[in-house]
Amino acid sequence: MSQKFNLMAEERTDQGKGASRRLRRAGRVPAILYGGGRDPRPLSFDHTALLRNLENESIFSSILTVTIGDVSQPCVLKDLQRHPAKHQIVHVDLQRVLEDVEIRVRVPIHFVNEEIAYGVKQEGGVVAHLVNEIEVECLPKDLPEYIELDIADLKLDEMIMLSEIKVPEGVVIVDLTHGDEHDQDQPVVAIQRVKVVEVDEEAEEGEAEVAPGEVPVAGAKDEDEDEDEGKG
Repeated sequence: MSQKFNLMAEERTDQGKGASRRLRRAGRVPAILYGGGRDPRPLSFDHTALLRNLENESIFSSILTVTIGDVSQPCVLKDLQRHPAKHQIVHVDLQRVLEDVEIRVRVPIHFVNEEIAYGVKQEGGVVAHLVNEIEVECLPKDLPEYIELDIADLKLDEMIMLSEIKVPEGVVIVDLTHGDEHDQDQPVVAIQRVKVVEVDEEAEEGEAEVAPGEVPVAGAKDEDEDEDEGKG
C-alpha cells in the first residue's frame, strides 16, 4: 500500500492569470481538483509545504488526502507544472478518487540487484534502464507505491520485456490492456556490452592538442617533443 500524504489546501475564489500570479507572490501554488463526477474545484497550497512533500517520489504514486477546512478528499496527483528557471511549482492538477472506481497512475520501477546481476558481475556488461516508470490501472486500495524488478539473473545482451513484469494482484499494466499485447510490449531493462571508442592514431598535427582534463590521444606530440626533434 502506498505511503500516506496529507495536504492542507485553501479554497481559491479568484481565478485567471492575474490571480494566480498574486497567489505565487504570496507563497502559494494554484491548483485544481477535478473528477469523481463533481465540478472542478480551484484550490491553493502552501508552496514550502508542497515542495517538502514532493521530495518523496512516492507522492506521485500514492493516494493523497487533501483537506479543505474540515472536509477531506482522497485524490491522486495527475499533473505538476514547474517553473523552467526557478525552483518553483507553478500549478498542480489533482484527480478525485472513489474507492470503487479504478484509477490510472504512473508508478516508478525499482531495479533490484543491479550490481550483482550476472551480466554485470560475470560478463562485464552495464545495466541500461529503458523504462523507469509504467502506467498501471487498479482500484485505489491496490495502488502500489512502486514496482520491483529483480534483474539478478539477467545476462549480457538479454533484456526484460514489459509483459514479463509481475505486478500485484488487482493491478494491470495499461500498455498491455489495449490491442495486441505483443504490439504494445517493449523492453524495460537490458544488460549491454561496454562500448569501446577507438582513437585515430593518425590524427592531424593541428588536432593533436589536448584540452584540460582530457586524456592525450595516441600519436599526439607535445611541445617539448617538437623542440627536441628540431634540435636533432
